[in-house]
Amino acid sequence: MLKQNGEELLKKFSIAAYPKEIIKIAEGIYHVVGYGHSNSIIIEANNSVILVDTLDTDVRAEKLKQLITNITDKSVKTIIYTHGHPDHRGGAAVFSDTVNEIIEFEPKKPVLGRTNELKDILNKRASYQFGYKLLDKEVVTQGIGIREGFTVNEGKYTFLPSTTIYKEEKVNINIDGINMELVSAIGETDDQIFVWLPDSKVLCCGDNYYSCWPNLYALRGSQYRDVSAWIDTLDLILSYPAEYVLPGHTKPLIGRDMVKEVLTNFRNAIEYVLEETLKGMNKGLTADELASTIMLPDNLAGLPYLGEYYGTVAWSVRSIYNGYLGWFDGNPTKLNKLPTKEYSLKMLKLIGSELKLIKEIKNSLHNGNQQWAIELCDLLIGAEKEIKIAKQLKAEGLIKLSKLETSANGRHYYIACAKELME
Repeated sequence: MLKQNGEELLKKFSIAAYPKEIIKIAEGIYHVVGYGHSNSIIIEANNSVILVDTLDTDVRAEKLKQLITNITDKSVKTIIYTHGHPDHRGGAAVFSDTVNEIIEFEPKKPVLGRTNELKDILNKRASYQFGYKLLDKEVVTQGIGIREGFTVNEGKYTFLPSTTIYKEEKVNINIDGINMELVSAIGETDDQIFVWLPDSKVLCCGDNYYSCWPNLYALRGSQYRDVSAWIDTLDLILSYPAEYVLPGHTKPLIGRDMVKEVLTNFRNAIEYVLEETLKGMNKGLTADELASTIMLPDNLAGLPYLGEYYGTVAWSVRSIYNGYLGWFDGNPTKLNKLPTKEYSLKMLKLIGSELKLIKEIKNSLHNGNQQWAIELCDLLIGAEKEIKIAKQLKAEGLIKLSKLETSANGRHYYIACAKELME
């Protein structure tokens, strides 16, 4: 989301959302926040430790291991992955000397066949989204946690494969005296679960809640994230009498009243965007029209845990549109669009000259119309005219937009692409 003070708002969020701390939630249960890009949950059992997620790198997991020894002399025998994202599993191998079982759930939807053929572009876009190649001074935050360890010389991913893969919707088990319920919970990923500890009324929710607008769509690209199923998962979480909710990123929710209020508002906000998008689609409105008009209602828009610091409402709207109706917006003009170069050359001819267009771009940048400026730059780049100056001016526009962007993901994308244009 673009705001005049977007960068400053993002800085304030990053300071407040994941301070480095170990929070004792209940007897034998600790929430580890701010030690990695993601969180970890330590559960002390009768004769061992159960670990929910392992931080993102081996170096950070070694610190986690030391934190555990400060709490208990018991060793980690069980690891539970809330889902397969690497920042939640990257430290696992540090515990290979003691762990006996590693638990995860099978995805409810298979990955599209031949997705591996897209690994180059997906990795490139992930690098842009997360700012992997940016300098520390260029990165305010990686969005919902501190930068991943491998970007700041704090280790590398060291995965361990799971030994137990459940396919059920729900599994009730007792691990070394700890009663728990593991529940399939489609949302940010199709293999997501939450962990319910009934004796302490603690619920570990993975990435289906963190204290800002979620990535209903990831800029790096992914299969459609089923927003309706995500809402159903939040309803399921709310049906449990949790007094503590421990997310995979950001601080915990503590107290039954806070849990109910925050998760209900979080759920209602997502449902509002989904419903408003579907209503508009049904009326024949385009993704562009909907993304520019759908905003959270006043009673939700100002809530601190719904700020657009990771995902944004507009990107969510576009993803929902594409997820339900696909790329075609119903306008027959779009059925056989002119190739980019041909379109750009015709537009340049209509405008009159490259110099006239460059003058307009510079004026737009000077007057704060950065979006208009970079779109005009794309005409020059598409027409393969004055490419050097067009890339320089586009990079300038992208950097200016990055100062306005509240989303860490969007901000990184602007800066990374600007730097690439200047190479």
